[in-house]
Amino acid sequence: MLHYEIGSVNHELSADDLKKGLFEALEKIGKKTKVLAIPPDYTRLPSRAGELTEMTWQFYGDALTDVLPALGTHSPMTDHQISHMFGSMPASLIREHDWRNDVVTVGTVPAEFVKEVSGGAVEFPWPAQVNKLLLEGNFDLILSIGQVVPHEVVGMANYNKNIFVGTGGVEGINKSHFVGAAYGMERMMGHADTPVRRIFNYASDNFTNHMPIVYVQTVVGLDKTDGKIKTRGLYIGDDFEVFDKAAKLALLVNFEMLDKPLKKVVVYLDPTEFKSTWLGNKSVYRTRMAIDDDGDLIVLAPALKEFGEDKEIDRLIRKYGYFGTPATLKACDENEELRNNLSAAAHLIHGSSEGRFSITYCPGKGKENLTQAEIESVGFKYSDIDEVTTKYDPAKLRDGYNTMADGEEIFYISNPALGLWAFKDRFKY
Repeated sequence: MLHYEIGSVNHELSADDLKKGLFEALEKIGKKTKVLAIPPDYTRLPSRAGELTEMTWQFYGDALTDVLPALGTHSPMTDHQISHMFGSMPASLIREHDWRNDVVTVGTVPAEFVKEVSGGAVEFPWPAQVNKLLLEGNFDLILSIGQVVPHEVVGMANYNKNIFVGTGGVEGINKSHFVGAAYGMERMMGHADTPVRRIFNYASDNFTNHMPIVYVQTVVGLDKTDGKIKTRGLYIGDDFEVFDKAAKLALLVNFEMLDKPLKKVVVYLDPTEFKSTWLGNKSVYRTRMAIDDDGDLIVLAPALKEFGEDKEIDRLIRKYGYFGTPATLKACDENEELRNNLSAAAHLIHGSSEGRFSITYCPGKGKENLTQAEIESVGFKYSDIDEVTTKYDPAKLRDGYNTMADGEEIFYISNPALGLWAFKDRFKY
């Protein structure tokens, strides 16, 4: 059932608009005595989910007993991130998700179904895993809050991904990531109906439909006319319709179809959000369908300090690198440690250009930053960030096409997490 909807490519929803919509939906849902909120973590700061979580606390007061950021494999939030994202909401409500230890399996999607929806790309059972708090907390409402936006693993982020990946466990996350990689990332990005989504939907229909989950979904995008991030939609409901409506708007807001392939793309990674290639490789995922053969992707990453946010995944990335699908699949066949961490293997595939275009990372120069040797050891090129930003200054570039002083044309992206770019002949309908 859809409890609230508002949105179009022309809407500009303010905090007051979001609060009005959320409160209207919560009034319809009725009084609750114990509520769990599941927002994204700090890596989804532009989603407005932090504000919506704070508003949830304002509405429910003491009835909101727990807030479980959907960390998935990400690092726990810092005190600064919590206060910045969730405002006046008490930090004591925050619960830390541990994807290796805090999960329970609520059911298993049969291998035959996984094989069918993946077109035979993989054949294994998929465990639907969630944080045990969802089952043991005795909640009469679980609010899953987040942004619907193109995504490399599932096609469009959020909805039940927030539950099964954001609060999921090792096996579930590993296998869902690998399904997407084996099926083909470029066949899925920007699509609401994908093999991974069908697997999640099967799990929702069969294993979690008894849980009182309501989804609060935003659609947020960059307005290229003024360079500001604007909220275009808010959808609140408890079934697939809420996701379907948000996904259709997100495709209009967050997806840019290009008439020609791009020769050079420069992406900036905001230091408050992007500290790893695990996240920073959105610069690769979201642009790969737009970049021309033998093109160049330059990633300005002033806060880059690690490859994986999880220590074991970081170690595996350092060991096996971003050397393309054949090399990664061979490494999986030959190494049990990679077979046991299929999300890492999937990420290595996603983060490679398969030799089609070059990827150059420009990390900062602090003691914590990744070094040239580390960058090059995993298969990326390295450039000096000071030299590159002298020519491609983020403070002077505008999102989209830019013509430099020497006549060179580049395409600039200030936040890869907010969009998907594709050359019309490369996008898979």
